[in-house]
Amino acid sequence: MSRQVVRSSKFRHVFGQPAKADQCYEDVRVSQTTWDSGFCAVNPKFMALICEASGGGAFLVLPLGKTGRVDKNVPLVCGHTAPVLDIAWCPHNDNVIASGSEDCTVMVWEIPDGGLVLPLREPVVTLEGHTKRVGIVAWHPTAQNVLLSAGCDNVILVWDVGTGEAVLTLGADVHPDTIYSVDWSRDGALICTSCRDKRVRIIEPRKGTVVAEKDRPHEGTRPVHAVFVSEGKILTTGFSRMSERQVALWDTKHLEEPLSLQELDTSSGVLLPFFDPDTNIVYLCGKGDSSIRYFEITSEAPFLHYLSMFSSKESQRGMGYMPKRGLEVNKCEIARFYKLHERKCEPIAMTVPRKDTVSRLEEEMRNLQATVQELQKRMDRLEETVQAK
Repeated sequence: MSRQVVRSSKFRHVFGQPAKADQCYEDVRVSQTTWDSGFCAVNPKFMALICEASGGGAFLVLPLGKTGRVDKNVPLVCGHTAPVLDIAWCPHNDNVIASGSEDCTVMVWEIPDGGLVLPLREPVVTLEGHTKRVGIVAWHPTAQNVLLSAGCDNVILVWDVGTGEAVLTLGADVHPDTIYSVDWSRDGALICTSCRDKRVRIIEPRKGTVVAEKDRPHEGTRPVHAVFVSEGKILTTGFSRMSERQVALWDTKHLEEPLSLQELDTSSGVLLPFFDPDTNIVYLCGKGDSSIRYFEITSEAPFLHYLSMFSSKESQRGMGYMPKRGLEVNKCEIARFYKLHERKCEPIAMTVPRKDTVSRLEEEMRNLQATVQELQKRMDRLEETVQAK
């Protein structure tokens, strides 16, 4: 008799816990713009989200603890002249945030402690260099004042925010079409990009050279997103030829075949991957979905292990991801997401249950199975009695 062996993992029982109503941000008007970014950025001090605004582009910044109903006259960051498409907090200064907009500019803002009292219209610096809308902004993970921006002019610019100058340009000769995603490696030595020409590229930005590239990581025509994960691997999300959503794991040194390729479902929303390097868990959040899937990445085959899925009734318009230093680790929290509804932002805590809780749940499951077996025996005996009569 073969026994099914369950893979041992510390994170097999991770579960999502949505915040109570008084811990949510109510009455916020989330942007209706069609763009595949998270529309939300959080850090241990502030929560920022791109909102609907008349006469230009704006985003809302609130102190993290200022939950509940948001005043309709709350001051906004409103210096852009066209809708904002992406926002990102600086990893080295929790008061500094960058925004990219349809007005072809990138702006860097400084938010005062305690949040805004008046609308903020004057940025610290305006970075002008793109000729079309700017859809991606990403801070360098280890170097201060280094910001990357990618526009629909198929150009990636790396900025020195201190001087306001572009120190590096990756032109249209590198990316001949629209750039879907850009991600820094953990040490900031490489960037990984996905493009509309159906190629994923790994680029060394200092030299401006493509170190490796993969043609058609997913066969479908819909957008592909790529992120760096542990030990020289990248993870991509995309679509199959039959429009099924897929997730794939690749070794950057051998991009011929994926280490793992899994088909998920037939939904149309683009999957946004969030990777946690401390736990080696990747979370997949689809725009328009009502669920968050999470997988564990290991160094042994099959490399990518499905853990579980958090589901809710409401679909998500966007998603923010809290850095590890903003979590409540004494409550066994390993990740926290900020889910955007149409008129609300809802924190969702990902928690590993304590060992005694897991043991208690397993004991309850065993008792339940024993009860079911006993009831089945009684039913069998009752049927035998009825047949005998």
